[in-house]
Amino acid sequence: MKLVNNASFQRMESALFTAEARQRVISNNIANAETPNFKRSELVFEDLIAQQMGKSNEKIQGNRTHEKHISIGKGNLGLPTAKLVTDQSTSMNNTTKNNVDLDAEMALLAKNQLNYNLYVQQLNHDFSMMRIAITGAK
Repeated sequence: MKLVNNASFQRMESALFTAEARQRVISNNIANAETPNFKRSELVFEDLIAQQMGKSNEKIQGNRTHEKHISIGKGNLGLPTAKLVTDQSTSMNNTTKNNVDLDAEMALLAKNQLNYNLYVQQLNHDFSMMRIAITGAK
């Protein structure tokens, strides 16, 4: 039996990895706030998840337990991967053509840190519940 291979855990794991990658992207934006011609980037993930979950016309998906079974539906969870998007259209400073707003990036960094902490806390709670179910004690 696969305890940590369910859809909920995989979504949480994907969100955790995305928050970690987003931290690197925001840090890169902050580090290049004074670099001429630098264009800020962002990692898009939540919008892709919302779009994926909004597709209610999907058919039932089957779980193949043997290689000779016939696939039903996609056969996977259909989790999207995060996309790196660079904003080429704006400029904050006309002399350097840089578009990094340091205050906005610091706010995004703080928000991302809170999200990361939430994901870790939720995963810890899930593992704690599994431990209680298996051992019967906290």
